[in-house]
Amino acid sequence: MSLEQKALQLHEQMHGKIEVVSRKKVTTREDLSLLYTPGVAEPCRVIAKDEEASFRLTRRSNLVAVVTDGTAVLGLGDIGPAAGMPVMEGKCVLFKEFGDVDAFPLCIDSKDVDTIVQTIALISKSFGGINLEDISAPRCFEIEKRLKEICDIPVFHDDQHGTAIVVAAAMLNAMKVTKKEMGNMKIVINGAGAAGIAIGKLLIGMGFGNVILCDIHGIICEGDANLNAGQEEISHISNLEKQKGTLADALQDADAFVGVSRPNMVTKEMVATMKNGIVFAMANPLPEILPEDAKAGGAAVVGTGRSDYPNQINNVLVFPGVFKGALSVRAKEITESMKQRAAYAIASIIPENELHAENIIPSALDKTVADAVAKAVADVAREEGIARV
Repeated sequence: MSLEQKALQLHEQMHGKIEVVSRKKVTTREDLSLLYTPGVAEPCRVIAKDEEASFRLTRRSNLVAVVTDGTAVLGLGDIGPAAGMPVMEGKCVLFKEFGDVDAFPLCIDSKDVDTIVQTIALISKSFGGINLEDISAPRCFEIEKRLKEICDIPVFHDDQHGTAIVVAAAMLNAMKVTKKEMGNMKIVINGAGAAGIAIGKLLIGMGFGNVILCDIHGIICEGDANLNAGQEEISHISNLEKQKGTLADALQDADAFVGVSRPNMVTKEMVATMKNGIVFAMANPLPEILPEDAKAGGAAVVGTGRSDYPNQINNVLVFPGVFKGALSVRAKEITESMKQRAAYAIASIIPENELHAENIIPSALDKTVADAVAKAVADVAREEGIARV
């Protein structure tokens, strides 16, 4: 059977990938009295007087809502909330397996920003954090921004920030392998949606150098007409030389390429115009250029989003640890400094003497990564004064 057939068969057999499991068996009358009525009334009274006690007396302290509207699911596009459920369940599995964080999938049947924001805000008292997932741009920017303003728990859009963090981590190590210098790099990002803009902001914030974003129309430049709000915002800090033209034009003399777009957007001839190029072709399942073609074009380091090639750049390395760290100290939010420190933590997992062109990022199955990321995030929360425990 093909991978797709095996996956469908497995999902049919399991009837879902997650379940709710009791943390205490009910075998005696005393168990019943302590876990439910009448004993449960006492923690209710305590929480009614002090809402913060809900983090001590319920599972809220280790529970994340994984929320989607089903409008940007994988590479499938707008397939609706019900069809997005298998991905949300899968995300919950990864939270638990890699970070020991409990997560629950919530699929909202609306594309209206106000409705989505209100829905998430109204249920936020049940959770310690909100992970937004597979919500299309530019609506995802507004939803995250407004939720951060009204919720007192971390809100994190993984498609944006998780992807950005893992790309930054891979870029840190690829830069070492290719002997490139921080601050002097020209990095081209193809795909100026949620992920591309977040990657651009983080790489710029970390000081990698000049970042140029491209969309279907070519290079994005400050002052361009028809930019959406997210593109307009990043246009002020990217493409510092105001370059115009196509993706091929942008790639000339570039140090690195990051693809979060569509298959077959880059040719080996385009890679050949780069300078000892770093190529992260992350479109799934088919990348912007196949690794063998990128190498034929002269790429020094190649990464993809796929597990069947070296250097899989996968945000499973990010979100379990980010939330584990934030929840451990009851952080109010996920800050830019947390994202940057998380990237450095992931990069540091591979000792420098083991770095090479096909080993720039830890395996997606490396369960030590989450603890390293969690420590980095928790440390920053304390340093920034946003830790509550």
